[in-house]
Amino acid sequence: MKNDASRRALFRFVIRLGAVLGASGVMLGAFGAHALRAHLSSEMLEIYKTGVLYHLLHAVAVLASASAMSRLRWPHVTVALFTVGVTIFSGSLYILAMSGVRLWGAVTPLGGVSLIAGWLSLTMLRPSSQDRPQTKSDSDQDSRE
Repeated sequence: MKNDASRRALFRFVIRLGAVLGASGVMLGAFGAHALRAHLSSEMLEIYKTGVLYHLLHAVAVLASASAMSRLRWPHVTVALFTVGVTIFSGSLYILAMSGVRLWGAVTPLGGVSLIAGWLSLTMLRPSSQDRPQTKSDSDQDSRE
């Protein structure tokens, strides 16, 4: 029972986290489009937009991870990798664009590695009875039903 309660709590947390990431991505996108446009060069505005794009894309990935949680071997790891990735990747791009300090561009790939690891962690599925090949006795059982 505790295991089911823990899974439900994790599911609710991941949905809330995805919602907060999505909302903050929209807010930062609107901030960039309306408040920063007049203050940033076109190059820096593009850098900022890249941060927003990856932020929003990975908010959706976190939400999608919630729907796959029962099949993921380590759902908390997947969600953590996406969240850390968004924070470092997009965050460093936001800071770079607004400050102009190019050193922040050296931080961005660390977030990218975390995002890539998050996507790759989706390949680590729990074994399922549906995943095993059907045997002759299973086929015979199916045909009798």
